[in-house]
Amino acid sequence: MKLLTHIPFWLKSKYFIAIALFMIIMLFLGRNDMFTQLDRNKELKELEQSKDHYTRLISTERKELEALEKNPASLEKVAREKHLMKKDGEELFIISEKPDPTKN
Repeated sequence: MKLLTHIPFWLKSKYFIAIALFMIIMLFLGRNDMFTQLDRNKELKELEQSKDHYTRLISTERKELEALEKNPASLEKVAREKHLMKKDGEELFIISEKPDPTKN
């Protein structure tokens, strides 16, 4: 009982105790605690970055599609480079570049 007499009166106040419990529950124990919110903000930033990346990728692909629709030379270039197509009577040689492990 002597220990309780040395505690300041504002710490024994029911308002202080209620506010302290509320803060503990909201910051550490609740469903939307501080750590969960920080993780969600981090995930949101990562998702926004990936959204920007894919938006840029879509715009470049649309430009390529427009070029393919308008220019037959670009269509032939894509067919030869990406799909390894060839004209009749042509021979196709595929040379793969492998890095030399001794040159480091």
